[in-house]
Amino acid sequence: MNQIMPHWLTKQAELSPNKIAIETDETSLTFSQLQEHSERFARKIASLTITPQAKVAILSTNQLEMIIAIHALTYLQTPMVMLNTRLSNRELTYQIKQAEVELIITTDELRNEKELEHPNQKTYGEINLLSEINVELAKQIDLSKPCTLMFTSGTTGLPKTVVHTYGNHWWSAVGSMLNLGLTDEDKWLLTLPMFHIGGFSILMKNIIYGMPIYLMGKYNANYLYEVLNEKKITIASLVSLMLRQLIDELGENELPSYIRCILLGGGSVPDPLLKKIEEKKMPLFQSYGMTETSSQIVTISLADAKVKSGSSGKALFPADLRIENPNMDGIGEIWVKGPMVMNGYLNNKKANEESFHEDWFKSGDLGFMDKDGFLYVVDRRSDLIISGGENIYPSEIENVILELDGIVEAAVVGKKDDVWGEIPVAFVVENEKKTSADKILNHLKNNLASYKVPKEIIYVDTLPKNASNKIMRHKLKEKLQP
Repeated sequence: MNQIMPHWLTKQAELSPNKIAIETDETSLTFSQLQEHSERFARKIASLTITPQAKVAILSTNQLEMIIAIHALTYLQTPMVMLNTRLSNRELTYQIKQAEVELIITTDELRNEKELEHPNQKTYGEINLLSEINVELAKQIDLSKPCTLMFTSGTTGLPKTVVHTYGNHWWSAVGSMLNLGLTDEDKWLLTLPMFHIGGFSILMKNIIYGMPIYLMGKYNANYLYEVLNEKKITIASLVSLMLRQLIDELGENELPSYIRCILLGGGSVPDPLLKKIEEKKMPLFQSYGMTETSSQIVTISLADAKVKSGSSGKALFPADLRIENPNMDGIGEIWVKGPMVMNGYLNNKKANEESFHEDWFKSGDLGFMDKDGFLYVVDRRSDLIISGGENIYPSEIENVILELDGIVEAAVVGKKDDVWGEIPVAFVVENEKKTSADKILNHLKNNLASYKVPKEIIYVDTLPKNASNKIMRHKLKEKLQP
């Protein structure tokens, strides 16, 4: 039997109609106003005559209109495809086709910039000019139904489509609250892009908790510093790059005492930075999670981090984890399970068979647990590069490099960087045709998001390989050591 509950936004508007839901520099909306705006937008979308099972993509930067569109699609019970604005035209086209998108909702700026060939694109402004039609909006939410589709890179280089149900988002929010608690003064700062699971999950906490969020439009370090000092924020989600820049902005100062949690995703914190965080008395909570787990599934507090340096913490209350096939050092693959874990990838039977064992999801990450049950992540998905909070898979870049004549082999690895955490560097083997670094970089810039483009091209005669003919990336990383 499916679990049914009242529509989250409608219920919250009923319980707390006059409470602030969304706050920005320019304006604010109460929960009842957010409901009204979202329902009106839903009736306008419905006038575009999309099919009942349509998937609607959102290609947008963080803005109030995006939040309204997201809730509007929940009223239409239309699965929404979240597109990364930093991707190239080629990457976006692949994802739109893969998800069988019928309608793209976007901004004027992005429609002009991306020049996608999809025949059905509408900006927020164009939809707002449409007439509302009389259509029945969802009064309830079925937790088993799909809510969002997001993309995660795979080791083949082609993105896989993660399908999140409403139940996944519900239990992710519940697990976070059971860990962090909830107070009447809480206000969550939304800095992360909403097309990523980290940013989207804050929207779900917003309406499930009845907790206001402060929406930052475009991130910069000085703006973050000002907001944290002036807007009574109690919880903020950041990635390592933002955290480093915030510490620089603080100088000799400390954060306001009402900030009770800085939730960190997108890579672990090195010991030198952790010491600075302790000196600033910053309430840091490191986390481990992925798109497939609907955001964090393991979290550690600063108090525990002091005695468990390098650990990501313990599984949240509704979740469980184990280390599969550990070696003599206790290191094995991290398996997780819980109601926040996705049911599977869209139209990808092979990936689903490889990724699940009964109820357990095989993360592909390596780690170990100590005697107290704290998780330590040794290697994130083996070859994954995390740059400024963005996940980069080397094989995706390598496949594009190999499209060029003159390139025999290519291997991309991450190089440590003080600002970004890691940056991609490409090693290439060429034939007699010779291919300049500029040509390689220009080809990559035309076909990949800018953050995926290697910062350096290194020519080598051969790539180091093991007996199975697999590239030994650790050998290449050694070449990058100072």
